[in-house]
Amino acid sequence: MRIEEVYRKTKETDIKVKINLDGEGKAVINSGVPFLNHMLTSFATHSLIDIEASAKGDLVHHCIEDLAIGLGGALNKALGTREGIARFGNATAPMDCSLAVAAVDLVKRPYFMINLKFKGRKVEEMQIEDINHFYESLTNSLQANVHLFIMYGSNDHHKAEAATKAFALSLRQAVTVDSRRKGIPSSKGVI
Repeated sequence: MRIEEVYRKTKETDIKVKINLDGEGKAVINSGVPFLNHMLTSFATHSLIDIEASAKGDLVHHCIEDLAIGLGGALNKALGTREGIARFGNATAPMDCSLAVAAVDLVKRPYFMINLKFKGRKVEEMQIEDINHFYESLTNSLQANVHLFIMYGSNDHHKAEAATKAFALSLRQAVTVDSRRKGIPSSKGVI
């Protein structure tokens, strides 16, 4: 079983994350930020990664950032050496008026490119910059290469949801154990 837990306690936050890469998409999320709870529940549902996560802290920004670090860290630990996984994943996901595209490489070289084409300053109660920063922090902690784009859309809520679903679907592909894969999924022999 590829199950991991991460506890992150700082002077600013107290974060707990438990994931199961081979789950059913169950989510128990208490971030203190309703829209983030919604995004993580959608992420779990579509990635089929079970997630239990809680965040307490002094500021909303710190809770969002540290929860992303904790989630990425738990995913990274659960992947271990990454032997036998597909490694790559990509997906396109619509959400009403919006269309998102995501590509993931679990290469252990963090790189992040995002353009969600938000028009406003917030989605629900969550600052746009915190949504972008959440994905950046998660990518760095996961040690992955992630590209996440909105092709078009007119509603910021739908853009954020489409992006979350596309990312979830692409990660679901990338973490899948490939029965034909023997060893590390790299021509170099190491990731």
